[in-house]
Amino acid sequence: MKRPATPQAARAVARRVAEIGPFEVMEILSRAHALEAAGRRVVHMEIGEPDFTAPAPVVEAGVRALREGMTAYTGALGLPALRETIAAHYHARFGAAVSPGRIAVTAGASGALLLTMALYVDRDDEVLVPDPGYPGYRHIVRAFEGRPRALNVDAGAGFQPTLDAVARAWGPRTVGLLLGSPANPCGTLIAPDELRRIAEFIAVRGGVLIVDEIYQGLVYGQAPATAAQLPGHVVLVNSFSKYFCMTGWRLGWAVLPERDVRGFEKLAQHLFICPSSAAQHAALAAFTPESLAILEARRAEFERRRDFLVPAIEAAGLRIPSWPQGAFYVYADCSAFSRDGRKFVLDLLDQEAVAATPGADFGDHATQHFLRFAYTRALAELEEGARRLSRFCAAADRKASSARPA
Repeated sequence: MKRPATPQAARAVARRVAEIGPFEVMEILSRAHALEAAGRRVVHMEIGEPDFTAPAPVVEAGVRALREGMTAYTGALGLPALRETIAAHYHARFGAAVSPGRIAVTAGASGALLLTMALYVDRDDEVLVPDPGYPGYRHIVRAFEGRPRALNVDAGAGFQPTLDAVARAWGPRTVGLLLGSPANPCGTLIAPDELRRIAEFIAVRGGVLIVDEIYQGLVYGQAPATAAQLPGHVVLVNSFSKYFCMTGWRLGWAVLPERDVRGFEKLAQHLFICPSSAAQHAALAAFTPESLAILEARRAEFERRRDFLVPAIEAAGLRIPSWPQGAFYVYADCSAFSRDGRKFVLDLLDQEAVAATPGADFGDHATQHFLRFAYTRALAELEEGARRLSRFCAAADRKASSARPA
């Protein structure tokens, strides 16, 4: 009688999965939701999602698209009308000549980044990514068997790359640099002259500069800018999520060098087929004067929130080494109270029901004593959060004082 085969152990998942840590902000969000389920009122300052929804003209255009059955596949690069509208936006807003043929509409900025890495990164190629910086950058590089190489950025340069740092880090396997401006988690902008010098350096070496402009419209005290006119091989990534307040619509775009559009299109055809067609029809209304007026009023409200929150955080005793110029984040140093930012965040959540994000979520370079606050809630909520933070810090200070020897 034939003996049954011995079951083999299930195959382990790919090694890259073990190299990807959890997204700390989502862990904090889950814990905050548990507190709310237990009856606590949580002030949410952890999630980088606008509290505004899409402008009414966008919603109406989306409803109309659904009612009229405009839900079939589009081309992999998106609706021609939307690509043309985005190109016109670059000209009207920035004076930049961008051909519609260079624009690819994508499933969010994440989709644009995934396709960009698939386009340029071979196994073991290095891509420089700022540390601290948005954690998705390094994980998306790794997903395509590339090697994300941390580029340490410091407060002295506004937590942005410098030419000197890029030149020191650039090696024989380096193929590009990926940066965000305004940046997450710091809300800082890279100086235009420095970015141009970096672009020229990378161009001479045949590399690619990828500039994440997802927070481009949310700039305060100065006009927004674009890297569209920089020299060399430059890819821009943008999204309808942040400035346009369309997070769940999952729609973004990339601006590509003309010679690489076809390669990007082939990858998009196989990996995504196309972006959401209904969302694309809705997004056409995002660039109307009516929608832009709504969005600019919201930008002014975000600026008002920043101008309240930064001094309030400093008054509580935390240090903000670089003033945020855009996005909706404040990156704060809690070392006056704790060298462990994650513990500080968890204690703040448990004791005062204020949710923030540990700095360690954004890399390893001096992030352990930092945390990020998002001003994506109404001003009254931020005021309540600031009161609770001040109370928490005062209690921590009293506790430390009592523990010191007389």
